[in-house]
Amino acid sequence: MLGADTEVGRLRTVMLHRPGDELARLTPRNNDSLLFDGIPWVGRAQDEHDAFAQVLRDHDVEVLYLRELLTETLADETARTDVLDTTLADRRLGDTLRRHLRAHLAEEHPDDLAQVLVAGLRNDEVKHRSIVTGLLRTDDFLVDPLPNLLFTRDSSLWLRDRVVVTSLAMPARVRETQLTRLVYAHHPRFAGTPVQHGPDAERLEGGDVLELAAGVLAVGVGERTTPAGFERFATDVLAADLARTVLAVPIAQDRATMHLDTIVTMVDRDTVVIYPTMADSLQAYAVTHDGDELVVAPARPFFVAAADAMGIERLHHIDTGLDPVTAEREQWDDGNNTLAIAPRVAIAYERNEQTNARLAEHGVEVVAISGSELGSGRGGPRCMSCPVARDPLD
Repeated sequence: MLGADTEVGRLRTVMLHRPGDELARLTPRNNDSLLFDGIPWVGRAQDEHDAFAQVLRDHDVEVLYLRELLTETLADETARTDVLDTTLADRRLGDTLRRHLRAHLAEEHPDDLAQVLVAGLRNDEVKHRSIVTGLLRTDDFLVDPLPNLLFTRDSSLWLRDRVVVTSLAMPARVRETQLTRLVYAHHPRFAGTPVQHGPDAERLEGGDVLELAAGVLAVGVGERTTPAGFERFATDVLAADLARTVLAVPIAQDRATMHLDTIVTMVDRDTVVIYPTMADSLQAYAVTHDGDELVVAPARPFFVAAADAMGIERLHHIDTGLDPVTAEREQWDDGNNTLAIAPRVAIAYERNEQTNARLAEHGVEVVAISGSELGSGRGGPRCMSCPVARDPLD
């Protein structure tokens, strides 16, 4: 059974992407444009990710790998044609080079084609010579690598029994949702799954969407999810009865708070961990619908609006860190980007010692993992996971 309607129901199946050669494509010249704050040690990042996946398996969670699903999907000729159409639409290529790449890639084994789609293709890796290849630098990419594919939460999320394929805002990440959509459209595991939104819709990223309770969503609106993206998403999910209330939560357009889940995540059905600097200032607009019209309530404090929408007396919160400096450090290190695998059981980066201690003090079992290299792309356990199936809460 596929689907999820909360952040904390017992996790059954999750989609991850094990980092690979795409991380080795990062250099001091391109890491900023590819949205990484440093150059990760690839082998160590893979070890850390393998340990993360093993923790999930140890808790009886089925782990699906996006790269493996993509390779299996590319055995389908329709899927291959689809992905070549989208990948080779890049205007940097020109008609001559585009024709050559299409002919070459169409003949590749599915695993080799998946490698190009994820790790990219450099000019000096192509034998064909044309005016375009001659004028580009030898180490310019003809197909860009996707190091942020690691963060599978952003490109899709599940609402009940259907999947939302998102629309990523940053140019370096646009192709991620093209690949994710391809998998959901053509892989037998997801046959018949209804799809919402999509890469061509207004900007919406999965890291901005929190499933606070069955029928209640909170969506951060800031650097990555636009107001228009929120409106489109809210309109669609309310009309489809996937939610009864969607909270619009304005957040600062900063690197440190790029998504709502860099500020707040859920660790129990009525408890979140949050960056304390934001706890008092975070606001929310409750959006419902009346027929075809959205009804937008006035802004209220986030915790008040969320509790009211969830039908609970209070939404409790645990702060990251014990003082302002520690809170800022641990928020930057994804201290509040936790992945709940069951109510009051959460995976978190081990380096955020004070935040993890506060979680434990409040009765949350913390499953600590290493993330010194994984975190260089600014993402924690929640960012690195797309829950595909969760048990409903009682």
